[in-house]
Amino acid sequence: MAQWLDAKVVSRTDWNDHLFSLRFSCADFPLFKAGQFTKVGVEKDGKVLSRPYSLVSGPEDNELEIIAVPVAEGLLSPKLHTLAIGDALKIMSPATGFLVLDEVPKSRDLWLMATGTGVGPFLSILATKQAWESYENVILVYGARYQHDLAYLPLIESWMQQYPEKFHFVPIVSREESDGGLRGRIPNLLKTLTIQEQVGLDLHPEHSQVMLCGNPAMIEGAMQTLVEFGLSKHLRRSPGQISMERYW
Repeated sequence: MAQWLDAKVVSRTDWNDHLFSLRFSCADFPLFKAGQFTKVGVEKDGKVLSRPYSLVSGPEDNELEIIAVPVAEGLLSPKLHTLAIGDALKIMSPATGFLVLDEVPKSRDLWLMATGTGVGPFLSILATKQAWESYENVILVYGARYQHDLAYLPLIESWMQQYPEKFHFVPIVSREESDGGLRGRIPNLLKTLTIQEQVGLDLHPEHSQVMLCGNPAMIEGAMQTLVEFGLSKHLRRSPGQISMERYW
């Protein structure tokens, strides 16, 4: 049964003035699957103000982590943005969600395509042995507006060093030129085969599984292009190659 648990902030990372990560401890939080989400909130006047966040941390991590942006008109995110080490928050137990590898059919290649904070569940997935042992190639396509909006680059670079033959990273920035990355938007760069040529792999229903997470416009555009390539939405009752999670 779902219930609120007490948690405490143990560290925070400010990637820039509007993108931050909170890491917190919650000894009673049950084991979850990489890619799942839960509600995180703060208590005020006996009520918990909350919203769902994907867990960035891997299931084997002793602490939990989320990535967020403080939405100006938001009721919760500006409050989370002010939290410091030692501050209390609430987390809903257990985690839930189906953007997990157990729900993805087997294939040769796993494509993880995210924009903004949508990269969170994929970082959790990449923290597991399952991701690296189940696929010949793992491709992370990570889009943001500006270079400084690309978070967790040191962590991503550590996987590039650990799995140089298996892991392909494609950073994409839409509003400026970036060092070592592509400029544009994921759907357009898929359509022109720019991303595929960057990693030297194609997208084909026989050997590709794609997981999409983030901006609904990205997901809709990428979905349309992937369907043109012959891929289809994955459902339990009708297996396909595309799994997704919209962020609003």
